[in-house]
Amino acid sequence: MTRLRYQLTDAVPVRGAATTAAALIATLGAAGACWVIAVDQMRGMDMGVATRLGSFDFFVSSWILMVGAMMLPGAVPAVLRRTHASRSALAAPVFAASYIAIWAVVGIAVYGLYQPHGTIAAGVVVIAAGVYELTPAKRHFRLKCLEYSCSGLIYGFNCVGSSIGLMAMLVVLGIMSVPWMAIMAVVMVAQKLLPARAFIDVPLALAIVGLGIAILAAPASVPGLVPSMGHIPMM
Repeated sequence: MTRLRYQLTDAVPVRGAATTAAALIATLGAAGACWVIAVDQMRGMDMGVATRLGSFDFFVSSWILMVGAMMLPGAVPAVLRRTHASRSALAAPVFAASYIAIWAVVGIAVYGLYQPHGTIAAGVVVIAAGVYELTPAKRHFRLKCLEYSCSGLIYGFNCVGSSIGLMAMLVVLGIMSVPWMAIMAVVMVAQKLLPARAFIDVPLALAIVGLGIAILAAPASVPGLVPSMGHIPMM
């Protein structure tokens, strides 16, 4: 929490406080609006591993709302630092928009690669995501998320590197699942705001691996993973 307080203190200078406050309110307000619209738009779409994405336009709009809801709260310190550095009222929306644009590109890739899948695929991806949490690449990108970024594009690239495993989990567990979306959002926001701590990060990674093993061993034990109606192939 001390590190987070320093991030926000450094990002909010005495001069330009009004601009900084406006950037803070706008960023959190945009995240809140994205949550409201995304939840409404995704209602009834979640079918776990059998979820279908719908049309390209529908999915991309849903994805942008989803990442806006999940990612913008964690980007607040970066947005405020950029606003202070540029001393421009346009800095915050430009930074946030370019940041979300990086995630929009990821969404397009997801749309091209995704297909309804089975529990084995879900379990394997979740295990891989847990392992990724302990890799040097994860630590590198997470550290970059805590540093100053001169543009939303650079920050977005580092954010993707840090959160790609968790987002892959969301995709395979239920890409239109609001509960999984909320869980992943809490984890990703915490990782963007707080420094790495082994006593937290290692148990989290092991818990993710354990979830993947549970999916492989007893998929019906994971709520919402397998639809109650219809046959879902193992792969």
